[in-house]
Amino acid sequence: MIKKQSLVLNTLALALLACAAASPALAADKVKIGMLSTLSGAGAGLGVDIRDGFNLALKTRGGKLGGLPAEVIIADDQQNPDTAKQTTDRLIKRDKVDFMTGIVFSNLMLAVGQSVFDSKTPYISANAGPSQYAGEQCNPYFFNVAWQNDNLHEAVGKAVQDKGFKKLVILAPNYPAGKDALTGFKRYYKGAVAEEIYTKLGQLDYSAELAQARAAKPDAMYIFLPGGMGINFIKQFVGAGLSKDVTLFGPGFSADEDVIKAVGEPMLGMFNSSHWAHDMDNPANKKFVADFQKEYGRLPSLYASQGYDAAQLIDAAVRDVKGKIEDKDAVLKALKAAKFESVRGAFKFNNNQYPIQDYYIRIIGKDAQGRVTNKTLGKIFGNHADAYAAQCKMK
Repeated sequence: MIKKQSLVLNTLALALLACAAASPALAADKVKIGMLSTLSGAGAGLGVDIRDGFNLALKTRGGKLGGLPAEVIIADDQQNPDTAKQTTDRLIKRDKVDFMTGIVFSNLMLAVGQSVFDSKTPYISANAGPSQYAGEQCNPYFFNVAWQNDNLHEAVGKAVQDKGFKKLVILAPNYPAGKDALTGFKRYYKGAVAEEIYTKLGQLDYSAELAQARAAKPDAMYIFLPGGMGINFIKQFVGAGLSKDVTLFGPGFSADEDVIKAVGEPMLGMFNSSHWAHDMDNPANKKFVADFQKEYGRLPSLYASQGYDAAQLIDAAVRDVKGKIEDKDAVLKALKAAKFESVRGAFKFNNNQYPIQDYYIRIIGKDAQGRVTNKTLGKIFGNHADAYAAQCKMK
């Protein structure tokens, strides 16, 4: 009798499990976001802007993403790979986040990527765009709403080439994004490179590099130095008198509002590239810029715009799966579709889930209010894709 009863119970349990498996996924009661970014040290300004842009998008949606109440768990990676890895494991295993975002630096993204992908947690990059994840190591769980690391540098390389500069010194930190930067720049700049200089990541004293640049006698200089690195370099570049004879170029994130705020007028006349600018004339961007200034009392940087778009992408995906975020295949499909109104205008992903987008040349000057800021001069590339997408086997 006991065996028969046990058999009936087991059969009933199996039947219930089968019914549960066959049932459609139920909508979740909330969505959890792991926001891991650099919030201390020399790169903190970049992480703070990503965080603020993301939180602004969330606030404008009443604290919801895709109609679900959103919980954002914010953590500081301290610009340290070990800290980033440990915190990522905690966010995934203990906090059980549904999405992750926020990392600024590519070496940190590479350090945490495998843990994220193994857990099947969608990662929405609001900045880091390493060539590895664009090419052979592309992954269905990695989406980048910013750029591939080479892209802004490619754009400046073309602009420098088009302006007829013949002899350059180029400089970047010695880490994955720095190497991608100079590779991208040289892909389109075909003139002479008098010196190719790699510095320590986080370096703040550039006296030796400036002496090396002065000795090379270039007609222009290209730098990729995000955050505090760029702030210190530009101050020292102008202080050393090099700005009188050498035209300075950089990617947008080495000449954006966070750097301008810290440096001020010494940045006047510096050229840079970007896929976004606060003076872009589209309704979504005008609203974003106005809302950001009202909320934080400063102009947004491109990092803030990328944090905002990262939130918008998650919002669109959760909305499109009707809150059924446990259905990972449906979520990935919805993320890939990217049905949101980007602040930079039209937005679409390539096969490697990096953007295909336009890039612009900007110059730092004074606006009608007398503020030192960027002004967009024109388009460098239209619908530009990264150089690694062909190596990605995703469809």
